[in-house]
Amino acid sequence: MTTKPHILVVEDEPAIRTGLVDVLTFHGYDVTSAQDGISGLEHALTGRFDLILLDIMLPGMNGFDVCNAIREIDKEQPIIILTAKVSDEDIVRGLRLGADDYVAKPFSVEQLVLRIAAVIRRTQTPEVEEIVLTAKGHLDVVIDTRNLNGKRGNETIHFTRREMGIIAYLNAHGKRPVSRDELLTEVWGYAKNLDIETRTVDIHIAKLRRKLEPDSKNPVHLITVRGAGYRLLGR
Repeated sequence: MTTKPHILVVEDEPAIRTGLVDVLTFHGYDVTSAQDGISGLEHALTGRFDLILLDIMLPGMNGFDVCNAIREIDKEQPIIILTAKVSDEDIVRGLRLGADDYVAKPFSVEQLVLRIAAVIRRTQTPEVEEIVLTAKGHLDVVIDTRNLNGKRGNETIHFTRREMGIIAYLNAHGKRPVSRDELLTEVWGYAKNLDIETRTVDIHIAKLRRKLEPDSKNPVHLITVRGAGYRLLGR
């Protein structure tokens, strides 16, 4: 018997929470819900969930703090944040804390369900276990994909599962640039014809540069090829 994917919905507005539980249950998920940040975090840290759907504006403890607390314990837990705040600052903050993606309210239920399915589908650990990045005049970066960490000299670098997925995919296609849309399809798992507005790729690339590069404003490993996409160099 196949086990249904289990989703935790953390949302304080009763109508939205009930609607999400009903929709996700209809689409074949087991759903647990919480109405505030404190109980949501307790569920997240004591249960096992294939994905957490996390609102930002929560009583007791906001979604940013909940996401950060989860990431301190579990780097791999898939998280999508729900936000009525659509400013770049809020979106960037959520993704920097380790969310896999964000969905802005009001949202299309159809797109939300498709994006949830895509994130859950892309939860496998990358097959390559170690990646070594070298660049003349710079310390080598050794990346352990299985354990979501790396080393640059004596410095330990920690990655989220999504960041490691980007690294592994760019590494596997290192001879050519990889477009933003290709990353959304192959790393996030979104359908090619899914017309979505998201800055998640750009923000994740910026996060990775701060971790991988000696100078994130002048990258030597993770470079942009104008009009074509991104390449991972120095392998």
